[in-house]
Amino acid sequence: MAISTQPAIAMIDFLEALEVERNVSRLTIRNYSLYLRRFNEWFAKQGYKDLSQLTIEILRKYRVYLSRYVFDEDQTLSKRTQSYYIIALRSWFKWLVKQDAQVLHPEKIELPKGESTPMKFLMADKLERLLNQPSISNPDGLRDKAMLEVLFSTGLRVSELVNLNRDQLDLDRPEFGVVGKGRRPRVVFLSERARQWLRRWLDTRQDNWRPVFVRFSGKQEEQLADGEAMRLTTRSVQRLVDKYCRLAKLPIKLSPHGIRHSFATDLLSNGAGLRDVQEMLGHKNIATTQIYTHVTRPQLKKVYDEYHSKI
Repeated sequence: MAISTQPAIAMIDFLEALEVERNVSRLTIRNYSLYLRRFNEWFAKQGYKDLSQLTIEILRKYRVYLSRYVFDEDQTLSKRTQSYYIIALRSWFKWLVKQDAQVLHPEKIELPKGESTPMKFLMADKLERLLNQPSISNPDGLRDKAMLEVLFSTGLRVSELVNLNRDQLDLDRPEFGVVGKGRRPRVVFLSERARQWLRRWLDTRQDNWRPVFVRFSGKQEEQLADGEAMRLTTRSVQRLVDKYCRLAKLPIKLSPHGIRHSFATDLLSNGAGLRDVQEMLGHKNIATTQIYTHVTRPQLKKVYDEYHSKI
């Protein structure tokens, strides 16, 4: 049976295929749904009823619409966010073409050039200052100390950190498994220091909740045996990292992903191989890992000092 090219039906079919056939995460499916619904709404307002009607010229008008889209009265979409919309659209049309639908070929859907943003990371001395900011005399400070130590020790993404469950960890072992982006499993490593702080944090817990990192604010959902409602969110971790960066008076504003950058930078600066770091970060392509090499090759500075004219 031929695949439908009616926007609403085709979108549902595509999202279901992502979930069932490609095992894509719920967050990605939610984001794709948002991006594609906005396209469908715009497409319908232009008077089109079938995806086979999309042409390069119509696509150009959609990109102008994204560029000029205003929300919250005066906010516009960043170039990166605009790229996400087009990436979702191209993925959708790639899937449609594989289903033999007669639509615009995805190769003709070019991505906009992204904004160049400097990579933010900390070297060892400033990172140590950040790690020492939480007050370990109270439970939430002890939690935050363990959280920061785990982030730097493992290079976890913030989503991977908040999804950690107690049954994943054996603190007598320096490693554990995670399932990361693209549902790709990998092994990450805990330093002895990170294990000590994790143990201290978990030893203070009087509950049997599954999440490793839980919140203290709001109603304590004691009736929920697994404690899922108490799991710390990615936004909460972002706020906490920002808080400790300010307390440490760091020269840059760092995110949890900046700690991941610092993890990779630290490994490469100390001689780790690019392929090994790729494995530890869970990057699908080594090209993604290569973004770190321009800031982590100490031998380049040595070459510069030896051969550059000092005039």
